[in-house]
Order: sequence, then structure tokens, then C-alpha cells
Amino acid sequence: MSNIYESAEATLGFISSPCLTKVELRVACRGISDRDALSKPDPCVVLKMQSHGQWFEVDRTEVIRSSSSPVFSKIFLVDYYFEEVQRLRFELHDISSGNNGLRDADFLGAMECTLGQVSVTDTHQKLANCMFLVRTSLRLSLCLCWSYCILQIVSQRKLTKALLKQGNTSGKSSIMVTAEELSGNDDYVELSFSARKLDDKDFFSKSDPFLEIFRVNDDGTESLVHRTETVMNNLSPVWKSFKVSLNTLCSGDHDRELKCTVWDWDSNGKHDFIGEFQTTYKETMKAEQEGKQIQWECINPKYQMKKKNYRNSGTVILNHCKIIKMYSFLDYIMGGCQIQFTVAIDFTASNGDPRNSCSLHYIHPYQPNEYLKALVAVGEICQDYDSDKMFPAFGFGALIPPDFKVGHLRVSFKDPAVVWVAGIQGVVEAYQNCLPKIQLYGPTNIAPIIQKVASSASEEMHTKEAMEYFILLILTDGVITDMADTREAIVHASHLPMSVIIVGVGNADFTDMQILDGDDGILRSPKGEPVLRDIVQFVPFKDFKHASPAALAKSVLAEVPNQVVDYYNAKGIKPKCMTDYESTRTFSP
Repeated sequence: MSNIYESAEATLGFISSPCLTKVELRVACRGISDRDALSKPDPCVVLKMQSHGQWFEVDRTEVIRSSSSPVFSKIFLVDYYFEEVQRLRFELHDISSGNNGLRDADFLGAMECTLGQVSVTDTHQKLANCMFLVRTSLRLSLCLCWSYCILQIVSQRKLTKALLKQGNTSGKSSIMVTAEELSGNDDYVELSFSARKLDDKDFFSKSDPFLEIFRVNDDGTESLVHRTETVMNNLSPVWKSFKVSLNTLCSGDHDRELKCTVWDWDSNGKHDFIGEFQTTYKETMKAEQEGKQIQWECINPKYQMKKKNYRNSGTVILNHCKIIKMYSFLDYIMGGCQIQFTVAIDFTASNGDPRNSCSLHYIHPYQPNEYLKALVAVGEICQDYDSDKMFPAFGFGALIPPDFKVGHLRVSFKDPAVVWVAGIQGVVEAYQNCLPKIQLYGPTNIAPIIQKVASSASEEMHTKEAMEYFILLILTDGVITDMADTREAIVHASHLPMSVIIVGVGNADFTDMQILDGDDGILRSPKGEPVLRDIVQFVPFKDFKHASPAALAKSVLAEVPNQVVDYYNAKGIKPKCMTDYESTRTFSP
């Protein structure tokens, strides 16, 4: 039994902790070809990163409707490792109207580069060397998959390259990526704006205004910080409040100029300019601290020059400006937040007879099967964040002795009276022990498992403390049969301190499972209720079959730290003080 565990653990090859810095990437495109004579593309850029020979998605921008030269407001935040070659791929897609997913999107081209060092020779371009110089103080930080040192510095570089499609240039399309290392200020500011009596730019209706905020850089260039939503048919709009880091807003310089522009949105992408004004973060905070309402005249320079009696094109009002302390994953872990790890394994008949070497559940004396590889890869990381290392283990889809009724919610693999097993090795041993005693059957229902863990997470939520966050790992060989109930369970769980990781084992077609991940649009319950936050990560194991299992762990756990932080920050729950936590914490051997 221990041979299997040791063999699986040995195959992981976890790397030692490297040093890194955080980097923001901004993206813009130029010259995107129109999809046809009557309409412009609706572009979206997907950022992918290569790990162990596999490309996996990091994040994606918003969709900008009817634009051939989009400037995306979405900012990608990536970790830069000085000693590694990090390959990035920026894919441009034309998203069909009414759908933000990639399934029906048109691929328009891609650009590949490295994050650390970019060197391009072109007679028409002069590109800067984008090797980031590491030259300031160290700060200890921590990620769920590994710990590392953050080297903090501010520098900015730009890279412009042609988009390629099937190895050839995609017309005159190009993409520009601006990289900036973070300055180390983790605070966020929440801003809320409204406007009054804006100019009417439409003949048959009122203007449809939106606001853009740009940061003016040291070299005079401008970086888009935020683009509000469009308020339709309204000359006195109230835009939704938004949060932005001080790094992004002003690079930590409170006196840095901010340029704010108001536009009238048009469906053809040719938005009408209403007016602009300038301010600084220092000015907004001073007004907030003094309890004064601050407003700016929205000025159109052309009207100002041509019209003698021109006053303004409306006014923009700051409704509130509030500093928000954003705690990191490290803050919560160091404050005593425990990761409660639960595993659920598929025992349906589609896995094959465990006694047959072709079965996904076949136990080889020395070579772990895919279930074991996935279990150990993820569990080995998670158990380090649980002080007692005792895990609930579930199985579903099996006929269970002595009466051999379907047991889709089995609390323990080896003993009905034992709810917890000790560590990942205990889960592996329980898994091996139960296989000869059960009969694989069906169906593949996972909603009861999610509901069970959600019940425990709900109890934690009512404590209003950051002490336990729940991670459910589901290993399954096929598409689930209770999709509607599962969607309902996930939407409910999105309100709780909980994340769900689903690993598809075997060679089945898992296309329909991608809907649970939420990457191709917002997941909704059968009743239409959307998830509060994205808590599901689905990964097919076959994508990592020829890579180190460490790549699987990195992929499925990459989103968890942000999910933990997003949940507690959204609830306004602060980490406990280290001194309070250490007085009550006990460690297992």
C-alpha cells in the first residue's frame, strides 16, 4: 500500500520556491479586420501560459463590441520568475453577439512571446528590451501551490507584434502589450462617479454615456485604468462603484495626473466625445476626508475654442472615494485560516472492472493510476494548509455491501463509522482497501457531494471569521448525469467559503463539463440565478498525461488563492492577528 503512495508522490517532482515579482499586463489591438462589410468584430483577448509543455488559460479580457482597434480595460496580473523562461500566448477572438464564450467565437490570430525577455528585430519597429531588472527589497509571500519571494520595483515596457494565424500574419492586425511591475502598495480604492446635464449627442434619444479614467505616465503616455459601464439614454448617469488598486490608479504617486474622459456610446464603435477633465488621487481623497463633494466641469476643447458662450458639456461628480485594505492569501493563512480538503472519487461502472488492467481503477503494485496521480498531486499541496491533516473522503456511484444499494454519498471508503482519514496517504490506503469490497455501478451524480461540503461551509460562514475555507476535489471519468442539480448546488456554494476542483480522468469527451468552469460565460442555475463568484476549476487529466503531475497541481490550484481572498475581502472579513491565532493553534506531527 505504501509503495503506491510513495511512487505517486515521487512522480510529482515539485519544484523549489523561486523568487518573483508581480507584473501587470495591459493589452490593446490595432487593425483587426472586419468580420464582414456591415459589422466590426467584437474582440476579446485570452492570455495563456505554457507550463510543462501545456498551454493553459490564465485570464481573458472583457468583450468590446464593434471595435477594430480595442483598448481593453482588463488588466492581467501574472507572476514573473526571474530565473525561468515564461512563455505567453495572447489569442484574439471575435465573440458572437449575445454570447461571451469561446465555443462559437472566431479565432482571429495569436501572438507568442516570453515574459522575461523580448527581443524583436524589424526595420519598421524599435522594440525595447523587456528583461525586467530586479533591484529592490525582498518581501516574503506565499501561494497555495508554493511559497516564494516577491522582488518589488516599478518599470514599464511595451511590446508590439503582428498577430499570426496558422503561421501567417493576420492581415494588418497587431497587438500591443504593456508590462509594468508592481510598486508594492496593495491597498485598493473604491470610487463612485455620477454626472449631471451632459451634452446630448443623439438626435432621436439621449446620450448613452460612459466614463474612462487614464493614468498619465512619466513619459506622457496614458494607461487605461478603468472603463465604466454604459448608462443608456441618460444625461445624468450614475455609474456603478468600482475598486482599483493604487498601483493601477496612480503607481502609488498620489500627485500623478488622472485624465477622465466621457463618451457617448454608439453601437458602431464610433463613440462620440462629450468632454474631459483632469484630477489626482490626492484631490479626491482630500475632498473625501473633509466631507466635501467634489465635481469637475466636463470640457470639450473644440467647443471651448469655437463657442464664445460655452461653459461646459456637463459636470462629473465624485460620490465617494474610500480606501480599502485588501488582504492577501498569505495574510489569511498566517492569520490561521485552515484549508479543509475533501475528496470525492467516481466509482461508476464506466471506469471498468478494477481487476482488469485496462480499468481506470486498476491498482498496479508500483505504478499509480490516474486517480491516484491526481489525488496526490492536489492533496499533497492542500494538506500542508490543514494543521490536523484529517480529511473527509467520499465515493459515489457504487453498490455498497452488505445490501449492495447505490451509495452515491459514502462518508468513508473503509469504515462507515469513520468520517475522517489521516492525510493523503490515509485517503490512498482507504481507496485501495474499498475497491475489492464494492461494485462499480452508477449514476455519476455529484450534486449531493457539493451539497454535503456546502453544508459545512455554511456553518463556517455564520462565524464571520476567516478560520476555515473548504476545497472539494472531485475525480470523475465522465460527464455528470445531474447537471441541473449540480449547477444549482454550485450557484448556492458560490456564496460560501468554498471552491470546487473537478478533474476529468480517462479519455471521455468532457466538452459539456466546461460549462461548470464559468470560463465561457457566467454559470447560472436552471432558474437563471448567476453564480456570485467563479468557484469551479475543471481540468481534463489527459491534457497533463505526458507532463509532470506538478503541472496538474499548478493548473487546478492556480485560482484558489484569489478565490479565498475574493470571498473574505468581499465579506469584509479580516484575517485574525497572528498572536491571537498562535495561542490556540495545535499542530499534528
